[in-house]
Amino acid sequence: MSKKTFHIVSLGCDKNTVDSDSMAHLLTVSGYELVANPRQARVLIVNTCGFISTAKEESFDALAKLAAKKKSGQVLIAAGCLTQRCGSEVVLRVPGIDAILGTRRWMDIVDIVESLSGASRPESRYQLSDAAAVGRDEHGARRVSVQGASAYIKIADGCSRSCAFCAIPLIKGPAVSRPIESILAEAGSLQSSGVREIVLIAQNTTDYGSDLGLKNGLAHLLTEMTAAVPQIDWIRIMYAYPGYVTDELIEVMAAHKQVVPYLDMPLQHAHTSVLRRMGRPTNIDWVYKTLGKMRQALPDLALRSTFIVGYPGETEEEFQTLLDFVEEIRFDKLGALKYSFEPGTPGEALGDSIPGEVKEERLKRLMEKQQQISLQLNQAFVGRNLDVLIEGAGEGISIGRSYRDAPKVDGLVLVKGEIPAGKIIPVRINNAMVYDLSGIAYLQ
Repeated sequence: MSKKTFHIVSLGCDKNTVDSDSMAHLLTVSGYELVANPRQARVLIVNTCGFISTAKEESFDALAKLAAKKKSGQVLIAAGCLTQRCGSEVVLRVPGIDAILGTRRWMDIVDIVESLSGASRPESRYQLSDAAAVGRDEHGARRVSVQGASAYIKIADGCSRSCAFCAIPLIKGPAVSRPIESILAEAGSLQSSGVREIVLIAQNTTDYGSDLGLKNGLAHLLTEMTAAVPQIDWIRIMYAYPGYVTDELIEVMAAHKQVVPYLDMPLQHAHTSVLRRMGRPTNIDWVYKTLGKMRQALPDLALRSTFIVGYPGETEEEFQTLLDFVEEIRFDKLGALKYSFEPGTPGEALGDSIPGEVKEERLKRLMEKQQQISLQLNQAFVGRNLDVLIEGAGEGISIGRSYRDAPKVDGLVLVKGEIPAGKIIPVRINNAMVYDLSGIAYLQ
């Protein structure tokens, strides 16, 4: 086992994946080698998730399993959201952790690893900080995660919103946008390496640039990016905040073919009283008007949203408003979560008043409604051609995604025949399922 080897486990969302890859990048340029087998690594890192209770338990479990199998000379570092939020609890619950590293100082990973070198059982090191250094003190790390022919770029970190149910501001701190020059340089590097799709991510992408004094910062970034990387086929926007999808942003999306007509805008609910209790924007009229503008400017727009069921005090009438809203808007993609009570959030005082079985029943009804809508929308594509980015192939079938499908969270397109990964090909759709499509490569 070489002293210069590390193994990293990344849990949680794509934003966490970028942080994991950034830590791996810093270690690699410092002479460390990433290994797939944890038994062959001297340094074990778990980049944890601490967003909701189920994610926290998954992170504790991953740490405990590695700690139980640690060999002499190995060191275990707990990093990420769980440690930033519950550092003392992590150390108490998982004996064998040698250091913890919070979300706001991931860029210190090399210093932490070096401080642990040479000791068979070093004293635990702690690196938690409230400093808003993320985004401006990154030690030259790439803020990207390459997944085949697609790549995420994190354009900002932290969140300045105060949603009552959300622990992210406690974990990540206030929003800090990255300099546009750094983002464009990373996009250029991705273009040179053959990446076909860039996915822009942040806790709130539509807040990009507000802390830098930019008005319509996301629209400005997209304009600059399309000019800087003309060979990138698709640029996708995730995590837009309601009320901040501006006319300028819509115009930029419509004007640039590279920016796919896809928007992920987590709305969380549709009843104004629930939204008010959530600390979310309550102007549902804005939602209707903005989505109408977008669909007029972008006729092929694919909409994705996320909702929470069982929020404290949610009545059957309020939930029915959500169902009616989903039926009326007809989202292409929709995710839903049962409310998870999180101590320390602004909504802690509301408690957790909805019984678990009611949450489960409402989640089932919402997703059954969405499945009907999704199938109907997918069926409308039968007989049409869609460009598909191929991600893998085997046993006579290729798997890919259209512009309507974000990586990991949306559906797939199954294509007859084995096509090299990374190619974008036109596919004639001949079958629709609830979430996925299938077809045949179309040769004109």
